[in-house]
Amino acid sequence: MAVRPYWKGYLKLSLVTCPVQMMPATSENEKVRFHTLNRETHNRVVSHYVDSVTGKEVREEDEVKGYQRGEDEYIILEDEDLENLALDSTKTIDISTFAPRDSIEWIWLDTPYYLSPNDPVGQEAFSVIRDAMESQDMVGISRLVITRRERAVMLEPRGKGIVLWTLRYGDEVRDEDTYFAGIGDETADSDMMPLVHQLIKKQIQHWNPKMVIDPVQDRLLDIIADKKKALKKPSKAKAKASASGPAPSNVINIMDALKKSLAAETRTGK
Repeated sequence: MAVRPYWKGYLKLSLVTCPVQMMPATSENEKVRFHTLNRETHNRVVSHYVDSVTGKEVREEDEVKGYQRGEDEYIILEDEDLENLALDSTKTIDISTFAPRDSIEWIWLDTPYYLSPNDPVGQEAFSVIRDAMESQDMVGISRLVITRRERAVMLEPRGKGIVLWTLRYGDEVRDEDTYFAGIGDETADSDMMPLVHQLIKKQIQHWNPKMVIDPVQDRLLDIIADKKKALKKPSKAKAKASASGPAPSNVINIMDALKKSLAAETRTGK
């Protein structure tokens, strides 16, 4: 089934404009999802907003956004206030700045989307913008309203299309020095480095999506399949006693650990 565009609008660079569509580059549709049920009736449980003081249910039309400025004191924002924000970036991705691709670190990248032409007439203009950035190893910086919030975005040429990344704001990124400051200045032992290099070399593989499969997802599917079978016929499975082996001891000597790792890799023929 074809995926419906998440957003439609225009890509603009100076006087060059073309219609485009945007779709999420990732999906969680295949994830196992659960409903919360009433254990006795198996009916689905629904949630409602209630007033924290009166305990009475609040109708949807009476819900409003509030910014807290003090204890029990709020500034009310109506839907009209929010809808009037950043109207220029609601339907147009206007590239205003370019930056070298390698100047934007991974931590600023948030959510990826695929950007493609939305009309055959606009493909030439789209290709010109894409290829010009690609030839100079540049990315475009712009802004776009997504779910009623304006986001800074980065446009990166990728094959025939463009990957649009939403960018995190400055106050969302924590300084790494704060967390790495406690790490000592010790350098790696020169005698250990060749062993580590050998270990890395033996474990090199080409990237494969199977490297990042979700084991919990697979186990959940197995459990669900077993329960489906149990509903069809009485279960005759016998409980198995779980046997737990002794906890592995900590390896104190790093050099010995590396040698053992290499020996194990060699025995398995990796």
